[in-house]
Amino acid sequence: MVEAIMETVVCSPAQGKDARLLRMLNTRQEFKKQKPGCIAAWYAKSSDGEPLLLVQSIFASRQDWINISNAIIETLDSRDGGLDSCLLGPPLVGVFTIETDDLQLNLKQSE
Repeated sequence: MVEAIMETVVCSPAQGKDARLLRMLNTRQEFKKQKPGCIAAWYAKSSDGEPLLLVQSIFASRQDWINISNAIIETLDSRDGGLDSCLLGPPLVGVFTIETDDLQLNLKQSE
């Protein structure tokens, strides 16, 4: 059994900060995907129109999650000030261990 780490964040944008938060999340998810140890990273808006975002990333190991998170702090947060100023309140964050045998991702994009 091979295990991976899944980070899950649920958050809401502060009023008037929707577009900025989405740009910052996109930058962070793309940054993660370029790093060795990131299996997948994405975010999604609530399908019911609520101002709610789901942000998820899967890492090959806990150390990869730590390394990539630290790289984001050092590289992106230091440049743009981080996400906190764009959030309505504290995000709900969870880190989970998942079995890669159970993980099935279709990363192909439709044309």
